Amino acid sequence: MEYQLYTLSNGIRVMYKHSPTAVTHCCLLVNAGSRDEQPNQEGLAHFIEHLLFKETDRRSTNQILNRLELVGADLNAYTTKEYTCIHASFLNPYLERAIDLFEDILFHSTFPEDEVEKERGVIQDEIASYLDQPEEAIQDDYEELLFQDHPIGKNILGTTETVGRLNRDDMKQFMAANYNTNEIIFAVIGDYDLKKVSKLGDKYFGPIEPNYSKKSRVTPLANIGGKHIIHKPISQTHCVIGNQAYSSSHHNKTGLLLLNNLLGGMGMSNRLNLEIREKHGIAYTIESNYTALTDTGIFSIYFGTDTEKTDKAARLVHKELKKLREQKLSTLQLHQNKQKFIGQIALAEENRMSLIISMAKSLIDFNYVDTLPQLFEKINAVTAEQLLEISNEIFDESKMITLLFEPKD
Repeated sequence: MEYQLYTLSNGIRVMYKHSPTAVTHCCLLVNAGSRDEQPNQEGLAHFIEHLLFKETDRRSTNQILNRLELVGADLNAYTTKEYTCIHASFLNPYLERAIDLFEDILFHSTFPEDEVEKERGVIQDEIASYLDQPEEAIQDDYEELLFQDHPIGKNILGTTETVGRLNRDDMKQFMAANYNTNEIIFAVIGDYDLKKVSKLGDKYFGPIEPNYSKKSRVTPLANIGGKHIIHKPISQTHCVIGNQAYSSSHHNKTGLLLLNNLLGGMGMSNRLNLEIREKHGIAYTIESNYTALTDTGIFSIYFGTDTEKTDKAARLVHKELKKLREQKLSTLQLHQNKQKFIGQIALAEENRMSLIISMAKSLIDFNYVDTLPQLFEKINAVTAEQLLEISNEIFDESKMITLLFEPKD
């Protein structure tokens, strides 16, 4: 994962990783997301992301959308609780075209009223569509329970009501307060040299006025365990069981990533899938997830099943969690799970877009990027005793939240 870094006078950093291929992947990552919104402004960061693809000082919407697509490129963006990311993939000769467009839409969008109104309707339709998917909606409701009255617990899309209130002044104020130039990374993976990439970075991002506004992120309080049931017009029961978890800088993060992968991560051979789907046949989808944020984390187990099988599925989930709390992994089990996780990470590096975005996030969060050998070293350093300690902390049944979406009678 070796990379080169060039910092502009305004604080914007240009990251470059060489890859001898015909296709370039790049991203513009901003350390600003939905957790930075003010009360009653939920959905603002995501709304801005949509409107970045509308008019700028010198381009119309069609010109923005066609600028890269006319040369066969893929252009997109997304918003998370902590980041806004614009990304593109294209043939190598079009690097300057991409940088020019990224600079234009991030720093010169005009947010015209007619586009704001059109996109407001689009996002409200997106919210309605999302609410029609219980397997997606339950995760948002779970996170709201996990981080009660904290911005991290709010839906990234916002609500129909909050999105209905937002205006262009809100957008400009949010960007001024949160789009700090020293927390913006432009990252490229492609077949160039640093001199070319840094020269283009200077040309397009160098003239941007520096902005060093101070963020006011507040760490959430610990959650309280409990069981919650919501009745909905659905045919199956959906369930999430989980707890707050470690932050991205916590010394136990790697251990929990390994545990999560063992329990319900990638592939069909994880413990939850083998026990609940393969052995008992009572859930089509069963998985666990761990997301580390800068000052907290989210751990969750999700499954969907017929209502009469829900209690059995939940008991089996807790049975697997109890095993991890009470039974230390054998030397062979620990070795096998480390090798599996290491192999998955190595394969994931083949997705070069995901790789460059992950590297940019690491640079924002820690000011460095681990090499693959360093990552593997951290995984191999995890002990069975450490996994037992983590299991007893994160999988403590008294602290875990259970949320059920059950069919209405």
